Amino acid sequence: MIGLIIGLTGGIGSGKSAAAECFAALGATVVDTDAIAHELTAPGGAAIPLLQSAFGRSAMAVDGSLDRATMRRRAFSDPETRKRLEGILHPMIRARADSRCREALAAGAPYVVLVVPLLVESGDYRRRVGRVVVVDCDDEIRIGRVMERSGLPRADVERIMAAQASREARLAAADDIIDNNGSRDRLAAQVAELHRRYLADFAETPATG
Repeated sequence: MIGLIIGLTGGIGSGKSAAAECFAALGATVVDTDAIAHELTAPGGAAIPLLQSAFGRSAMAVDGSLDRATMRRRAFSDPETRKRLEGILHPMIRARADSRCREALAAGAPYVVLVVPLLVESGDYRRRVGRVVVVDCDDEIRIGRVMERSGLPRADVERIMAAQASREARLAAADDIIDNNGSRDRLAAQVAELHRRYLADFAETPATG
């Protein structure tokens, strides 16, 4: 099974979601761990009781979901809080993502794109995916994108970037690189070329193991 799973990663603001959308538009099955994290921390989500027990009512929004802005501030100002948060969420996200990958392959998907922002940081990514695709672009572009979409000040964006793997470390781990310094059309063209290659490479690979 591992060989049929493509790990898609990149730093914040690099364009992982846009690349994943391009893969999905071509018919690839996409399993997005950020989307799973939102499911787990939504009102009634499976992680909510554990998070409320660990961090109290102040970490919850009025609708019963995790207050992501509050937890982001707490996590990036206190390493122990971040460690506890990740200790609760990461195993749950991973289990649900792995299950969805297996289900997609069992249903006949030729391959699965597993979107994991912190794939390289996880350390054991080579046991989870057959190939690593890194979406890459210049740091200034990334900073501008995140500030525009989230309203975070530059200092907060830089703090998040500093907590992630370096650009050099991600590129060193990459089997394939998508350059997202340009237009959406250029991004889509690169994804289409990878999609064609993966269909050819995996055409005879059994979805077992």
